[in-house]
Amino acid sequence: MYDVSSKFNTFYKHHVVLPKHQKNRLFQLKDLNINRLKEGLKEYNEENKTDYKTVETVVQGSVAMSTVVQNESNDYDIDVAIVFDKNNLPDGTTATKNIVVNALKKKCKQFNVEPEAKTNCVRIVYQEGYHIDFAIYRRFINQNGEYQYEHCGSEWRPRDPRAITKWFIDENKRKNYKLRVVARLLKMFCKSRAEWVMPGGLVQSVLANECFQADERIDKMFYNTLTTIRDRLISNKEVNNPVDEDQSLKLIKKDDVRLKRLETRLVTYLNKLDVLFDEGCTEKQAIEAWKEFFNHSYWEEQLEQARETNAVVKQSYFHTEDVLYDESEEFIEYMFPVNIQYDLSLECRVTQDGFRTMYLSELLRKGMRLPSRKRLDFYIQNNPVPKPHQIYWKVKNRGYEAKRRNCIRGQIVKTNLETQRERTNFRGKHFVECYIVKNGVCVARAKIDVPIETNE
Repeated sequence: MYDVSSKFNTFYKHHVVLPKHQKNRLFQLKDLNINRLKEGLKEYNEENKTDYKTVETVVQGSVAMSTVVQNESNDYDIDVAIVFDKNNLPDGTTATKNIVVNALKKKCKQFNVEPEAKTNCVRIVYQEGYHIDFAIYRRFINQNGEYQYEHCGSEWRPRDPRAITKWFIDENKRKNYKLRVVARLLKMFCKSRAEWVMPGGLVQSVLANECFQADERIDKMFYNTLTTIRDRLISNKEVNNPVDEDQSLKLIKKDDVRLKRLETRLVTYLNKLDVLFDEGCTEKQAIEAWKEFFNHSYWEEQLEQARETNAVVKQSYFHTEDVLYDESEEFIEYMFPVNIQYDLSLECRVTQDGFRTMYLSELLRKGMRLPSRKRLDFYIQNNPVPKPHQIYWKVKNRGYEAKRRNCIRGQIVKTNLETQRERTNFRGKHFVECYIVKNGVCVARAKIDVPIETNE
């Protein structure tokens, strides 16, 4: 297969992955509308002498899984689970959705379309095209002393609001953080023509996971995964919920039609990539094939360069932002409910043979950065959480050097230890966090910054 992985990397980093400022915008919209709901519930309660209030909010869907792509234009679907205590809600699902709708109407009067109750959510639609879906849940404490959740659909059904996100994060980790890459590229293809209506993002992610084909080259990994998805759909178009295999993700008749469209379009457009396997394939032909596949201006620009010079530029211009690295950071909010009940603080001993021991807090107060070749012993200064509980640590490396070395880390690891040992390896404004989980809830968390000055 003709190798255009360098250009593919640039395409992926600059035209597929959602830039940080756009991600921040989505989270701002999420926060804004959660506040609208909370303020609306206050007014609703005052008028109706009730006491409805949310006890958790959980980001779900493509935003939580970080599979949103640039090609979605303004058609962003922001999914947020809002959780109530079971004893604080009516029994009926319609009555519950109406409470949320009426609360939102009090704070969404400027919208052209009023908040609307759907079968599985309450939706707010923005004029620009994107929308926010509030999925409603209720929770109660089970016999094990942990929260159990039920989703508000046509009836109350058991469902964990974090389960799908956790499934994707775990599968992405098992596949060396490459599943998200393939899922984003598949979504990019499925949204490459404005008139296309294809299967939803979760269906695409399930298929990408099931049919994933690992490879060091991003273009080969994507191509081989897509051919496997194509062959799978030709023989079987059933797609089940990854956290409940008894539940089909084909909820309506249109879902069958959309899966058939995906199969047909994969057959058609993968055939256009056959030239990549010709012995005499040129770089110009390879770019032309990917241009037709993705229908994106980036590939047209690459082709224009070739036409202007009568020969393809042999490599894409390289920028530090083009470095591909494993997006391995995890977030405690996607793993557990967070209800901070205890103050927690961290300290760090900084040691090196032949030098006196220093403390990180002292260095930070003086505005100093850590030199290289130091040993770092992080520890909980005082642990106020009654046992039994579990302790998790997160070490996050930041900066270009961390990306270049493919070592941003950020995984949340259960150790049950009150200490964590690290070393100062390379420059960056890194940080360490610690979480304490009791009865399935994060009840304490602490963070300490780790600015490192020089490389080894």
